[in-house]
Amino acid sequence: FPKCRYICFPPWHLCRHLKSLIMFNTFFYISYSFPEEMKPGSVIGNIAKDLGLETGVLSHRKARIDTDGTDHRYCDINLRNGELIVSDRIDREGLCAKKASCILKQELVLENPLELHRISLHIQDINDNSPQFKNDGIDLEMQESTVRGARFVIEEAHDADVGQNSVQQYSLKKNENFVLVINGNSVELVLDKELDREKQQDIKLVLTALDGGSPQRSGTVVIHVNVLDTNDNAPVFSQSVYKASLPENSPLDTVVVTVSATDADEGVNGDVSYDFGHVTDDVKQLFSINPKTGEIRVIGNVDYETTTSFEIRVQAKDGLGLSSYATLIISVTDVNDNSPVIGLKSLSSPISEDTPPGTEVGIINVQDRDSERNRQVRCSIQQGVPFKLIPSIKNYYSLVTTEQLDRELVSDYNITITATDEGSPPLSSSKTVQLSVADINDNPPVFEEQSYSAYVTENNKPGSTLCSVTARDLDWRQNGTVIYSLLPGEVNGAPVSSYLSVNGDTGVIHAVRSFDYEQFRSFKVHVMARDNGSPPLSSNVTVSVFVSDVNDNSPQILYPTPEGNSFMTELVPKAAHGGSLVSKVIAVDADSGQNAWLSYQIVKSTDPGLFTIGLHSGEIRTQRDISESDNMKQNLIVSVKDNGQPPLSATCAMYLLISDNLAEVPELKDISYDEKNSKLTSYLIIALVSVSTIFLTFIIIVMGVRFCRRRKPRLLFDGAVAIPSAYLPPNYADVDGTGTLRSTYNYDAYLTTGSRTSDFKFVSSYNDNTLPADETLKKSPMDFADILITLQFWQCYASVYPLHMYITTYRSLWIYKYTKTFNNRQNIVKITLTSPKTFQVVHILFRLVTFCVKHSL
Repeated sequence: FPKCRYICFPPWHLCRHLKSLIMFNTFFYISYSFPEEMKPGSVIGNIAKDLGLETGVLSHRKARIDTDGTDHRYCDINLRNGELIVSDRIDREGLCAKKASCILKQELVLENPLELHRISLHIQDINDNSPQFKNDGIDLEMQESTVRGARFVIEEAHDADVGQNSVQQYSLKKNENFVLVINGNSVELVLDKELDREKQQDIKLVLTALDGGSPQRSGTVVIHVNVLDTNDNAPVFSQSVYKASLPENSPLDTVVVTVSATDADEGVNGDVSYDFGHVTDDVKQLFSINPKTGEIRVIGNVDYETTTSFEIRVQAKDGLGLSSYATLIISVTDVNDNSPVIGLKSLSSPISEDTPPGTEVGIINVQDRDSERNRQVRCSIQQGVPFKLIPSIKNYYSLVTTEQLDRELVSDYNITITATDEGSPPLSSSKTVQLSVADINDNPPVFEEQSYSAYVTENNKPGSTLCSVTARDLDWRQNGTVIYSLLPGEVNGAPVSSYLSVNGDTGVIHAVRSFDYEQFRSFKVHVMARDNGSPPLSSNVTVSVFVSDVNDNSPQILYPTPEGNSFMTELVPKAAHGGSLVSKVIAVDADSGQNAWLSYQIVKSTDPGLFTIGLHSGEIRTQRDISESDNMKQNLIVSVKDNGQPPLSATCAMYLLISDNLAEVPELKDISYDEKNSKLTSYLIIALVSVSTIFLTFIIIVMGVRFCRRRKPRLLFDGAVAIPSAYLPPNYADVDGTGTLRSTYNYDAYLTTGSRTSDFKFVSSYNDNTLPADETLKKSPMDFADILITLQFWQCYASVYPLHMYITTYRSLWIYKYTKTFNNRQNIVKITLTSPKTFQVVHILFRLVTFCVKHSL
């Protein structure tokens, strides 16, 4: 060895040869020498120090002691300090019998990376066995005529110990006739003085065997010598040494060999019997000898892996006790009777799914107890798994990954490893290794649908369920636990959490409040699904919420105003023909669809046959010509009903006066508002009439002059209507063709002649054929000059008084276009006036009207 160290080992004070380190490829040979029968826990040596390893590395690298060719482990390693300690009783005689050298082979295995260090434990013998003879007594029969110097072979004593501790000397108790002669391993009793049967027939001799141990041990046997008549010859074997070859696992009663001895004497003195000399109990259990024939047969299972050879002493003895010995050597031949044994020395299970290819996950050891070619083993692994076996050190294999693992595809692997030897026939064995794949959070939650839609009717109950979202996470346990939440956002300026909530465990979405279709018809929210991994992964999905309409809004009548403190009267010319437009009921419904389809009906009237109303337009027209017998004051109660289920309705009152001018109505004050508003209304009417009279008088004068010049009088009239400024709900739905008011509506206006106080007379409504706001109806360049007068009136929300404009003119045709636009705080009325060069005067009058109206309201 390149390095040897001697350490005194108490209490035996034996020198131990400590450690020899021989580097061979990737492993060391370490040799320790220590005596047998050390107590469990006794320290053999510090293997960490001898290998130059830090003690902390042993635990990290999973250091352990493994066996070589045997299942029993006699030593272990203390991972805290690196000491090699005895773990079980070590009996040299039981392990190695009479072998001169007793070596136990152990292995130190280190992982990450894999290292294998061979440990040779040299077991030193201690003197723990005394010499023993085969029997407690030996019987010899001698003739008294035996000559002096005759030799008698005595079977030697056996000591289980070896070397100096075995039998070293013999001593014979002093007597008159015999002396002891030692010739190598032969013990002979020599007759030193002739026998005299008449003097002494029975002689007792005490033979003692002594070993060389310290303290010295001994064993004795009593030799009984019986003096007889003449027996001259001892049996003689045909061979001094017999050799036989026996295959292991030979059948019982197989003859191994036959020994033979002859005796020259006759009669009883020539009868030879055979027996084993001093043999161990194991030999007695495996072989038997026929005392008469000398046949040695198999009576037990002979195993080459246990014992490769036997050396047996055979005795031949005649009838009078003379004996001789021969040696039988039985060599056991190996057969391929042991299948390879696969041992799993290390396994990292579970293994993380993000483990890179080429990572060592296990260590496999393969042993075959046979010898030579029979113990050569090939190791393989099943196909279709992302693992392979790489030969490592000696009979060790590393189980390594070959590709990236994915727990979501395969979570457990059952890996079958097969080992086959080179014997004939070859034997094989298999072992299945179960390896689990540990999950990592590598998969975000995935929603079952790309987007979700929820439908809810308005006026729903808070807490009602809208829909459910579901996300799946392929990961395991907490990595696959999905938690749902709403992403921050706003709906109509309010946090989304004030509208919806989501169950974090189930993904069920609930309404937090009641929805109103008239406020919003749909909105979108984003739901996040997050797992519980570290770090957490998440994904989002869009949930579209659609609010469906219910018929929860009654029609709202814009004109005539349904409020009780308003006063609305329409003038119907007496000359109106059947089918003439008298007025129009204007209504809207905040609902949508069929819930906003409005129908109009006159439910009560002063003269049921005089007026009719359009079912969907709300236009009030005369059914026949006006006659003198018709009542001047006509009251109509109009019902406006939607098409919802159930239908909702509203009613309004329409007051009509059949007259050509207001002067014919002396009792106008009878259809006034309540007394609390009568004064204000009277002031307003007086102011309007006064200003209008002045204005119209001026217009009439001017028009009269022009008519006189042109002498082309014209009279066109057909009904009268007043268009009020009214409040329109800010959220009303503008749906064409449903009877609701459009943003802009237009009428052609004509002025009548021949009356004292003419009003605006609106004959027919139009949309597409209405003149644009920036154009006027042109007759001819010589007839008119264009003047545009724009009046803008400010109307407060509290005002309920419509504005009426009265203009009187004579013998001239005036064409107006009336445009009304609804804004939040003001109504803009644009009147395009075509008149010959009277702009300054008309402008002053209109400013006066504006001033009076504003102060009266």
